[in-house]
Amino acid sequence: MLNYLWGFMILIGITYGALQGNMQAITEAALNCAKEGVSLCITMFGVVALWCGVMEIAQKSGLISWMSQKMKPFLKFLFPRLPEDHPAMQQISVNMISNFLGLGWAATPAGLRAMEELATLEEERRQGKYQGKAQKKGVASNEMCTFLIINISSLQLIPVNMIAYRSQYGSVNPTAIIGPAIAATTVSTAVAILYCKWKDRKQGV
Repeated sequence: MLNYLWGFMILIGITYGALQGNMQAITEAALNCAKEGVSLCITMFGVVALWCGVMEIAQKSGLISWMSQKMKPFLKFLFPRLPEDHPAMQQISVNMISNFLGLGWAATPAGLRAMEELATLEEERRQGKYQGKAQKKGVASNEMCTFLIINISSLQLIPVNMIAYRSQYGSVNPTAIIGPAIAATTVSTAVAILYCKWKDRKQGV
């Protein structure tokens, strides 16, 4: 759907520019934007490499495991029906820690693996390996919905993406976004948690 939307907007812009006799301006804008896109990708590639390397060091040093252990009470509060020994718990921990540190690139693979493990959990519930009522096949479980909502709200301590963008485009103080970002994501995460617990209570979970 988004491909059609963006394609339609581009087509409308080119058509309007042609009718106004501004094809030269459109051509120059297209070339400049292509150049800017490549430059931004190179900048972000460096940021991705740096922070993914930091995340790898944190994992091998045991820091991620230590943080995951500390997060268990909080995760149990969020996912009361999720068995503590299930592999999904570890993947959810890594995803949340990555998001908290602003490492969205590192969070995405862990998030996908967490969803796969949660889907496996539902299948195991249908087979009777774990207690609890399983959802129908093809229907997202409460754990899946909760994880998705928390992942979207994404509490962040260091908004790496925004800092990199602001630095790329000449901001005088790229890190000035940290305070407002922490405040905004704290509110969004709190609202997400309250909503999930309210829905769980309505369903008797």
